[in-house]
Amino acid sequence: MVKRLLLIMTFCIWAVGLCAQIHGVVIDSDTGDPIPYLNVYYDGKGVGTITDIDGKYSIDYHPGWTKLTFSMVGYATQVITVSSKTTELNISMKSDLVLDEVIVKPKREKYSRKNNPAVELMKKVVASKEKTNLEQNDYYHYNKYQKITFAMNNITTDSLRESWLFKKYPFFRDQVETCDVTGKNILPLSVDETVSEKIFRKNPRSEKTIIQGINSTGVNELFSTGDMLTTVLKDVFQDIDIYEDRFRFLQYPFDSPVSDAGIRFYKFYIMDTVYVERDKCFHLSFVPNNSQDFGFTGHLYILADSTYRVKECQLNLPKKTDINFVDNMIIDQKFGELPTGEWALLEDDMLCELSYLKKVLGSYLVRRTTRYFDFAFDPLPDKLFNKKGDEIKDVNAMMRDDKYWSQYRQEDLTQSENRMSSFVDDLTKIKGFKYIMFVLKAFIENFVETSTPDSKVDIGPINTMITSNYIDGLRLRASAQTTANLNPHLFLKGYYAYGFKDQKSKYMGEVEYSFDKKEYLPREFPKHSLTFTYQYDNMLPSDKFINTDKDNVFTSLKVCTVDQYNYERKATIKYEREREFGFKTTAMIRYANYEPCGELFYRTMAGESSLQTFIAEQQLSGQKWVHSPFNTHDITVAEASVAFRYAPGETFVNTKQRRLPINLDAPVFTLQHTLALKGVLGGDYTYNVTEASVYKRFWFSSWGNVDARLKGGIQWNKVPFPLLIMPAANLSYIIQDETFNLINNMEFLNDRYASLDVSWNMQGKLFNRIPLLKKLKWREFIGVKCLWGTLTDKNNPFLEQNRNDDILMKFPGHYDYNGEYRYSSNVMDPKKPYVEITAGIHNIFKLLHVEYVRRLNYNNLPTANKWGIRFMIRTVF
Repeated sequence: MVKRLLLIMTFCIWAVGLCAQIHGVVIDSDTGDPIPYLNVYYDGKGVGTITDIDGKYSIDYHPGWTKLTFSMVGYATQVITVSSKTTELNISMKSDLVLDEVIVKPKREKYSRKNNPAVELMKKVVASKEKTNLEQNDYYHYNKYQKITFAMNNITTDSLRESWLFKKYPFFRDQVETCDVTGKNILPLSVDETVSEKIFRKNPRSEKTIIQGINSTGVNELFSTGDMLTTVLKDVFQDIDIYEDRFRFLQYPFDSPVSDAGIRFYKFYIMDTVYVERDKCFHLSFVPNNSQDFGFTGHLYILADSTYRVKECQLNLPKKTDINFVDNMIIDQKFGELPTGEWALLEDDMLCELSYLKKVLGSYLVRRTTRYFDFAFDPLPDKLFNKKGDEIKDVNAMMRDDKYWSQYRQEDLTQSENRMSSFVDDLTKIKGFKYIMFVLKAFIENFVETSTPDSKVDIGPINTMITSNYIDGLRLRASAQTTANLNPHLFLKGYYAYGFKDQKSKYMGEVEYSFDKKEYLPREFPKHSLTFTYQYDNMLPSDKFINTDKDNVFTSLKVCTVDQYNYERKATIKYEREREFGFKTTAMIRYANYEPCGELFYRTMAGESSLQTFIAEQQLSGQKWVHSPFNTHDITVAEASVAFRYAPGETFVNTKQRRLPINLDAPVFTLQHTLALKGVLGGDYTYNVTEASVYKRFWFSSWGNVDARLKGGIQWNKVPFPLLIMPAANLSYIIQDETFNLINNMEFLNDRYASLDVSWNMQGKLFNRIPLLKKLKWREFIGVKCLWGTLTDKNNPFLEQNRNDDILMKFPGHYDYNGEYRYSSNVMDPKKPYVEITAGIHNIFKLLHVEYVRRLNYNNLPTANKWGIRFMIRTVF
């Protein structure tokens, strides 16, 4: 009887100990601030947890496990003895900065993946994840509802009560509501809803997304390019599939915790065994090996059966991670079993709090709510898969009525979201609001609308109205373009400019017919159009490499004296066709006349010989030599070209001025050939030019990304120097992609070339380890650009055999006061590539990118600029 009683008492004590839980708060001993994401674990047991954002933790007590470890990089590790009586345990952590001749040596946490039960469990989860793949079925289809809300965040009660804005315009107060996740007051500014259907066929493999319904309301309606906000939000906050080895989020790739790479990237801890909606699950927590790496902290709930399926996943961004603008991030995904026995993601909620210059611009909230429903696996008709494109928009998608949304809206709109349209109407009624919008649109879009809403003609770009250059002197320009509000297929664009120095008018007119109906501008993806352009203007030969207007007020500031121009008269007919899968075809016919101006002249080698004879005769007669445009002339070309571009997975955002790629992870392949025939349409020369390029971005986890671009080209025929291949030179202080920063205008001329551009954005990997720089969140950038070029004998005017050639022209240069010719264009040594290197810092004030550029060779040339500083405005997460 006594033995039984002792056995029962022992069991009760063991059971009480098993159910006991230790909890508390961990703070910094110096500042008193709570320490988030600190590791709490039983050493060597593979069981532990992390503190939350407020420094709080809780962990089960296990009989016989008496040592509880508190550890984090930068703090002295503490090992505390615990027992079944330990319930509340508050810890004060001391900074572990061991100073020895200014050497900082923080202790490292002891974490082993070998024989770690948490790691072994995750290996089983990864090994079995293929069982959850819906693509094992011959067919499947489901509906997806997604709502993205953009709101001002953390509006305090004081601002509601005291702000003159809320007092004068009470509809602002009516728009404020409380976020049910953060508990903060928010003011929703826009809400975008989308209903789509995903269909899949295994053989032959095909998958498509059919956009069935779109509903967008909010302040983005006030901008003609308002869809830009929605596009960017959808790209930045992409849907996450944790069963993928790597997914893209915040424009960066993240290793999924449910992957082999994730097992190496994260530390896993078994927390407990819990029930989630009647399913018994293993509760695991995970953190990145380095809290500053691009990774998540979070929790996984794994079914405690042989399937090892993920029941729920919670993801957060560590505060110390080197992500810009993000104050807080919460992602919650829930999976479930379908009636057919399949396992699928059913709910996906994301909330992100953002800020930049919080005291000036405030903070914002982005909330994405996604629901997946109506799964089915029955065969689908082939005609559904025969439609072009991976994403297809139903013609009635933007005209769905309330009945449709009541049927497919899976989450009710909040009161403020429901009254978004009336909120926008109230905004537009504010006195002076239209003038505020006028300034904002001019600043954001660089264009001014001639009427609101539904502008038919936009005036701009604004930044080209007043500029200057060597030929024009002061230059004034007026530009305009029509929109789809005038005609959704036919678009007009043009400008008129006047230079006060040369007293000449310049102009451009363009007519573009889009075969597809456009919402606002013809460049909207995918593009399918025919364009006719006529232009007369002065141009630098290197202007064709600049990805903006040549008379942009910023790029018009040059790093050196630029005085070799052309007056160009061009007529172009261009056909462009883009496919949804990333393939683009361009066919073009162009007539162009180039008349040199400034210090540029065109003179054949035969004409040069005549000029030298003329100079010699002047010298013999004792006359002083004066510069003469002896035997100079213009050139005319008529050419046809075809180009192919393939960039799978590339996405864009449209602005009024241009279309910008927002997914730079897509590889890009290009191939182009240009043919010109002498005598056709008045062309002076026959030539063939072939060029090809390939671009790819490579990610190295926490070590950032490397962008690599390889180009090559050949001019096959004998041609004068204006038709040779010149390097892509950038002569402005503003950084331009795909250009050389320290090569001057036409400094090297080739008929064979290859170039390599490699840049490494290290994402602060080094700076984050320097205490003072760590807080600035600066990021390192290094790069190298190389150019291999050669000029074959047939195109080399310096050879004796070409001295009197009537096709080749004397290379550009200047005559000095003594009548001696100084070349500004040179022939490269085919065994000696041109090299320039770059060391830069970006993310300065989360806005500015600055580079120091150094030229490593060909520095003996009189045209050489050995170093320079370049900059640009670039915001990244």
